[in-house]
Amino acid sequence: MSADAESDDMMFCASCGTAEVDDIKLKDCSACKLVKYCNVKCQRKHRPQHKKECKKRAAELRDELLFKQPESSHHGDCPICCLPLPIDNDKSTLMSCCCKLICDGCEYANTTRELVGNLQQKCPFCRHPAPNDDEEADKNFMKRAEFNDPVAILQIGLRRRDEGDIEGAFEYLTKAAELGDAGAHDVLALMYDEGKDVEKDEKKEVYHLEKAAIGGNPRARHNLGCHESERCRYERAVKHWIIAANLGHEGSMQNVKEAYRGGLVSKEDFAAALRAYQAAIDAMKSPQRDEAEAFVALQSTVN
Repeated sequence: MSADAESDDMMFCASCGTAEVDDIKLKDCSACKLVKYCNVKCQRKHRPQHKKECKKRAAELRDELLFKQPESSHHGDCPICCLPLPIDNDKSTLMSCCCKLICDGCEYANTTRELVGNLQQKCPFCRHPAPNDDEEADKNFMKRAEFNDPVAILQIGLRRRDEGDIEGAFEYLTKAAELGDAGAHDVLALMYDEGKDVEKDEKKEVYHLEKAAIGGNPRARHNLGCHESERCRYERAVKHWIIAANLGHEGSMQNVKEAYRGGLVSKEDFAAALRAYQAAIDAMKSPQRDEAEAFVALQSTVN
């Protein structure tokens, strides 16, 4: 074994040079993971020398996480048909009893079965009786929130906002975001962007957009791309739009198309994004969902 290979296998404190042995455990720099320290005192002492390299590597690690293609949107799959849920929230129904998001196709099929069989209306997933009104649905959400269900907490926050209770809404939205809900991060980002209900804060807006994008929220990813584009960081903007387009986000696909026309995207990358976009759209289709959409369209014409 070469001397260099042997030294690479050894672990030393970057400040004092203490080697990692059985009774001495070194800890990674929490930001960059490049160096190790035996204690906080050594880390602080070494900070002036390490700061520049640490900041650069931390940014690289952040981008690796930020620009990783999610396997699916933050909605995931419908728990009934196991197909990817539509990005459009209007094409799915949230069950207040179990906080499961059910695609309109499965909800329509379940409702049809209940009507034909003259059966009691129940949740198609957990079989809990359907709430009779919004008040009962709110009670269901509150029960789920007591067990720290981020989806329920998000819904309560949204309802508080609609009622004009901004302080209460912000509290619930923040808690849902802390529990990792990408939708809550997206809502908070919009609030900080608009500056209506909270003080406008670009830094916090970007923070929540990035959290939501990493969590698979296509709208947040799209908005993050627009934010980068407005600051002439076109390469980063295109990366965001391609990731969102791969999840089936129409607006991002349009932006990728415009970027291709402007010479910011190669022909190969544009073709790949277009194929991935179409594949995502096709994956969200089913005969049941088509029937449900046709029924909704018919209802709108009748009304």
